[in-house]
Amino acid sequence: MSKVTEQAGILQSFSDAIAQVVKTASPSVVQVSSGRGVGTGVVWDKEGHVVTNSHVLGRSNKIEVTLSGGETMEAAIVGQDRYSDIAVLKVEGGNSLQPISRGNSEGLATGQFVLALANPFGDTVAAASGIITNPKGRLGGQWTDDLVITDVKLNRGYSGGPLLDASGRMVGMNTAYFANRGVAIPIGVVTTIAKEISSNGSLKRAYLGIVSNPLTLPEEVAKELGQTEGLIVLSVEPGTPAKKAGVAVGDIIVALDSKKTESYNDLFRALAGGIIGKATKLTVLRGEKATELSIVPSEA
Repeated sequence: MSKVTEQAGILQSFSDAIAQVVKTASPSVVQVSSGRGVGTGVVWDKEGHVVTNSHVLGRSNKIEVTLSGGETMEAAIVGQDRYSDIAVLKVEGGNSLQPISRGNSEGLATGQFVLALANPFGDTVAAASGIITNPKGRLGGQWTDDLVITDVKLNRGYSGGPLLDASGRMVGMNTAYFANRGVAIPIGVVTTIAKEISSNGSLKRAYLGIVSNPLTLPEEVAKELGQTEGLIVLSVEPGTPAKKAGVAVGDIIVALDSKKTESYNDLFRALAGGIIGKATKLTVLRGEKATELSIVPSEA
């Protein structure tokens, strides 16, 4: 066997493997249609839940889901969280649906091969491939950190579709194409929020009333606290829980409810609905000295 023939065989095997991954996952990839356009969703469980991006739904109350085989059915909106851009739908006949195989986003690595699937046409699943360029990326605006950034070119209709690893497991939800990069929400975040919405119909969030920015802590302070970053308070809105608790501009938030806050995402997770209306410990640094405040978060 010549070297060229051997290499061609390897490439063919790789090609066949990728095609099989797409074929296996395709029944779980659906088209989501609203009054504002179309996007993609993934079959989440046997109960008929379908997860997609909130922005795919827009303000429409009439949503249709089309399976990869072409069957169209009406979908009810269980709930959505516009901040995280995650929505959960429900369709009848869920027993005939094939839930997506889910992986783990914690072990993703730069350079890892990934596939983005979409169903923008309703009867044909499309695919695009690439690599992860940053498994814990950051964007400005709504999104802050802990995003999966890839070099996959996402065309119109890919929003809400799955990002798969080489084994065909969903490791993220494709949500945007920004600065020539694909942006996906990690599967861990999708799973947590989808579970909350499926159970309660909404996702409650606590509200402090501050504007903050990540800041690297001085070495000695970082060593003492066991964390390298905090969130410096840039402004405090009048009449908010933070103002009432005595939070001041220049304070560096290092923990909320005994949970370290080294990033926006840490604070986001700490602002779970369970602390709404409850006196909660807020730890800040003032002049490199840890100060504990009691704050009663309101509902966002």
